[in-house]
Amino acid sequence: MELKPIYMIDKRYFFPAALILLLNINSATAQKTQMQIARNSVGKLRVAIANKQDEKTQLTILGEGIKASESAEKDKTTRKWPETWAIKSYLSSYISILDPNESNSDKYYELALQALDSANRFDKFEDNSGLIAASNYNINIKKQQKGNAAFAANNFQAAFDYLKQVSDFFPNDSTLAVNTAMSAEALKKDNEALYYFKRAKDNGMRNPALFQKMSAIYTSKLEHPEAIRIIEEGRRINPYSTLLTNNYINLLLDNERYNEAKMVIENTLKVETRDKLLYYLYGYLNQKNTNLGTAELAYNKSIELDKNYFDALYQLGLVYINVGNQSLSDADKDVSKFSSSLNRAEVILLRAHDIKKKDKQTINLLIDIYTLKNRYDKVQELRAQLDEF
Repeated sequence: MELKPIYMIDKRYFFPAALILLLNINSATAQKTQMQIARNSVGKLRVAIANKQDEKTQLTILGEGIKASESAEKDKTTRKWPETWAIKSYLSSYISILDPNESNSDKYYELALQALDSANRFDKFEDNSGLIAASNYNINIKKQQKGNAAFAANNFQAAFDYLKQVSDFFPNDSTLAVNTAMSAEALKKDNEALYYFKRAKDNGMRNPALFQKMSAIYTSKLEHPEAIRIIEEGRRINPYSTLLTNNYINLLLDNERYNEAKMVIENTLKVETRDKLLYYLYGYLNQKNTNLGTAELAYNKSIELDKNYFDALYQLGLVYINVGNQSLSDADKDVSKFSSSLNRAEVILLRAHDIKKKDKQTINLLIDIYTLKNRYDKVQELRAQLDEF
């Protein structure tokens, strides 16, 4: 009978194979443990925030979680888990807004962006949507910080790039929309500035300056009806805003809508009796319509409010000159009225000249007055002043 050989297991290869298997098991267990540490860090952080624990405590928790998540991302199994990247992104994004060290903060901001990208790619079933949403929120808070810092440093392009993204993420934040618009405005991006100013307005911002800025942009784009319309909207919301009223009047004047401007001024003067500019503009409109008596009263009221108001003094001087000229052009020439008006014009224009010594128009009017009065010494004196400049 033939004996068949018995094949024995070579014990030299048994223990190493078992050891490899054991190491693999231990490695997988270790990575799962790291993931659990990372998960726990998220929970501990939320508790710390709820209990208003200090930033140092929160940063310690974040450090533990980041270390565990970075270990998990290096493992060939857990690095494919969307949760690994979602946790890392969330923890990194929180460090980026919490760490007072700017360099460290920026480093974790970049890490958060990269981890968020990986989380979005791996998380096909949106199992980690809560963490991803929280990461997005934190990242946009950091972008807002960077945008505000760029604006303060007059780096308006960077400010606009950051704040535009944040405003689009928080579209209901009117203050953020205004800051974005102001960055665009500084870059002369009129359409973008209008878009974000409008967003702020539509979200309930009522500040008169908002309507002023929008109107100014429309004016620069030569869209005058829109410039007037937006100021009218602002006045409906802010009926007692002197700034908007003055803007409105100036826009009407610039667009030669004089009757409308006059009506606005008359209505405003019924409640606002201490505005020198309104009286001046009312005088100017009446002067244009040759209502010289009303113009004189309005200019005098303006000067009562500010005795050094050059524009009102100059225009009042012109009113007296025109009154004098009218008195000579009438069928019954009134020489005494002409002389009286000329004297009043002289007094007023000398006051204007004292305020603005180098105003050529005022000097030339005074030269004309002194020529009519045969005061050639004064004429020579004033002409010498003109030659000086």
